[in-house]
Amino acid sequence: MSFLSEFRAFAVRGNVVDLAVGVVIGAAFGKIVSSFVADIIMPPLGLAIGGIEFSKLAVVLKDSADPAQVVALRYGAFLQALFDFTIIAFAIFLVVKLINKMHPPPPAAGPPAPTPQEVLLTEIRDLLRERR
Repeated sequence: MSFLSEFRAFAVRGNVVDLAVGVVIGAAFGKIVSSFVADIIMPPLGLAIGGIEFSKLAVVLKDSADPAQVVALRYGAFLQALFDFTIIAFAIFLVVKLINKMHPPPPAAGPPAPTPQEVLLTEIRDLLRERR
C-alpha cells in the first residue's frame, strides 16, 4: 500500500471526519459564546458594579510613556476568560445532558456468569452436602 493511499484511507475514516466536524463546530460555538459573554453579559454586569469594563482591569507594574513598554497584570482579561469558560462549560453540559436524554438507556444486563473458580466451588459445596 502506498503512502498516499494509506493516508487517504486514514483521512476518510469515519472517526477522523467526525472529529474534524466536531472541532470546526466547537470553534464556531466558542466564538458564539465568547461574543455572548463579551457583548451581552459583561456590559450589564460592568454597569451593575459601577461601569467597570472587565477587559480593561489591570495592575500596572511598570509604567511608561510608550504603551508597548508598559508591564501590567491584566487580571480583567483573565476574569473575562474565566467567565467565557464557565459559560461554555455550562452550555456543553446542557447539550450533553439533552443528548443523553434523547438516547434510550442501555438494556439492563443480567448478573454476570460465574467464573470457573466459582463453578468449581459450587460443585465442591454440592458434593459435600450430598455426603452428609
